[in-house]
Amino acid sequence: MRKIVLITGATSGFGKACAYLFAQHGYDLIINGRRTERLQELADEVEKKYNVAVLQCPFDVRNEKEVFDAIDAIPEKWKAIDVLINNAGLAAGRDYFDEGNLDDWNAMIDTNVKGFMYVAKAVSQLMAKRKQGHIINLGSVAGKQVYEKGNVYCASKFAVDALSQGMRIDLLRHHIKVTAINPGAAETEFSLVRFKGDEATAKSIYNGLQALSADDVAAVIYYCTTLPAHVCINDLTLSCTQQADAIYFNRQPSA
Repeated sequence: MRKIVLITGATSGFGKACAYLFAQHGYDLIINGRRTERLQELADEVEKKYNVAVLQCPFDVRNEKEVFDAIDAIPEKWKAIDVLINNAGLAAGRDYFDEGNLDDWNAMIDTNVKGFMYVAKAVSQLMAKRKQGHIINLGSVAGKQVYEKGNVYCASKFAVDALSQGMRIDLLRHHIKVTAINPGAAETEFSLVRFKGDEATAKSIYNGLQALSADDVAAVIYYCTTLPAHVCINDLTLSCTQQADAIYFNRQPSA
């Protein structure tokens, strides 16, 4: 039987890149996202190109009831999930703490922390029954080091780091692997969402950099799932060569 991967936030960025890569390697996909038209487009393309089965699961990770109802409603044959890519997340705004937008704060906490936990709990319960599985949690260099105007976004990713450590400990008895993947600057829709559609500002974040691509991150995620059963990469931070950490960059002037 083919292996099954469940990917949250599969309609763009890292999630979409993972969908293509895992399908290319023969995985059947459960894909999640709020934008149903994008889910349908992704499902159609992946099924046609790679001849794998795709189950669409359009729930909002922020909605506790939706998450647990949707996972519970997955057909029985699809519940043998081998890999969870717990990817759905966002940054909203980049403001000094005293000038922060409360709606932005709530969106980040509800998605990056609460939604992250809801999905991990629902899927880990299925994995625990089978005494196997691999959970990939998408963190960030922002979960390792706080930068100016990062405050609540960084806090949410620090929470992902702590929760990944806690899950790794608590799920040991079920033989479930837990890997935290912490990318640095990656040129996806991330900054466009953060700056609420301001394309010029979003693009400026990557000035002078050959940033990571979604495909780069997906390749690292896939590699982590290919190791022998007794080997687990617990925590992995990656960046482009021009980035040292969450703050220091070696930007090059444009030619």
